[in-house]
Amino acid sequence: MSISLTLLEYLEWEGVDYELLHHEPAFDSLHTAEAAHIPGDQLAKCVVLEDESGYLMAVIPATHELELDTLSKQLERQLQFASEDEIEDLYEDCERGAVPPLPEAFGYEAVVDDCLTDYDDIYLEAGDHHELVHISGRDFQELTAKAPHGYFSRHV
Repeated sequence: MSISLTLLEYLEWEGVDYELLHHEPAFDSLHTAEAAHIPGDQLAKCVVLEDESGYLMAVIPATHELELDTLSKQLERQLQFASEDEIEDLYEDCERGAVPPLPEAFGYEAVVDDCLTDYDDIYLEAGDHHELVHISGRDFQELTAKAPHGYFSRHV
């Protein structure tokens, strides 16, 4: 598959310099970081949540686990994890489990964990299990500036 067409068009529209990093197939974010030889703290992953208001994408480091209760309280929402089938429907041009953590590219609401804001380099799923997108931390901050930020994950 390679990079999601939706993600590619978004990055080009926003004028973001990026590099594609090929890696051996990996099917979770920690193994992806290992396969790509990058720090797991700098690999942003997307956790898809839902409630009666719709879908919300929480963006956290690959080395972290979402604290669902903390985020629900911060946002005053009754969030729960979306099903894999729902996620597949939302991200039609992405492989299951390879959701790019730039929800605005796909038109979805997001919240970003501030653990990701201090890095010079950020890596993102490209939409498949073989490629990552490498962008500057500054570009990542600009692309996620409209989303609410906070601390709602913990290192595992």
